[in-house]
Amino acid sequence: MSGRNTSELQILCSSGQLFLQPLWDRLRTREALTQSPFFPAIFSITTYLGFCLPFVVLDLLCPWVPALRRYKIHSNFWPTTRQLLPCLWQTLYQHLVFVVPVTLLHWARGPARLPSEAPELRQLVCHVVCCLLLFDAEFFLWHVLHHKVPWLYRTFHKKHHENSPSFALATQYMGVWELFSLGFFDMLNVVLLECHPLTVLVFHVFNIWLSVEDHSGYDFPWSTHRLVPFGWYGGVAHHDLHHSQFNCNFAPYFTHWDKILGTLRSAQAK
Repeated sequence: MSGRNTSELQILCSSGQLFLQPLWDRLRTREALTQSPFFPAIFSITTYLGFCLPFVVLDLLCPWVPALRRYKIHSNFWPTTRQLLPCLWQTLYQHLVFVVPVTLLHWARGPARLPSEAPELRQLVCHVVCCLLLFDAEFFLWHVLHHKVPWLYRTFHKKHHENSPSFALATQYMGVWELFSLGFFDMLNVVLLECHPLTVLVFHVFNIWLSVEDHSGYDFPWSTHRLVPFGWYGGVAHHDLHHSQFNCNFAPYFTHWDKILGTLRSAQAK
């Protein structure tokens, strides 16, 4: 019976791996791109701007389409060009001047060899969830520290709070120290968990999307916090409250750390 259960488990794991193998094989055929020293920066900036673009379009339409305002947390606010362009420039500048040189230094050590096999689907999902939970805890500690210590806030974090209410392109409007802190947490977790390269890409996509959604200013019926049960996930209204009140909701995604610290504030109680 034990052997039969083991055999069934192996078949289940193999089917999960086969599910991802065609995607992984397709990515491996583009090894010249994925192994390029510029790929991390190109992937990051295109994913980020791709997620921001729909919200930028919505913001441009909002003055002319009143029906959209029912989904905005601040129904009478939409960013102006004078707010959008500095945020866009800040992101492009930091990726060009800071992110690209760092990835070049990392690539100079020798590009990593890509495995021939895809990860199992169950393993990929587990690692992505674990990476998100670890990132949430790490940034929570960083965030609380940079709010509670005035010098740290003024020197390193204040820039991110210059745009209030927030909007999608303001997600990465931050100083270099904050950018590299987030990048460090991002990479530390995938190394600690020994994630498959495909898992790393999926985690980065989810992490970028959740960050942009949190700053977008739009609360849709399909927003992430409405899909995760039991109030475990804070979401856009949760994070928007942090940007307006500063002393609550420090965790970027989940709510358990703020509950433990006593800094959780619900958007309904605003």
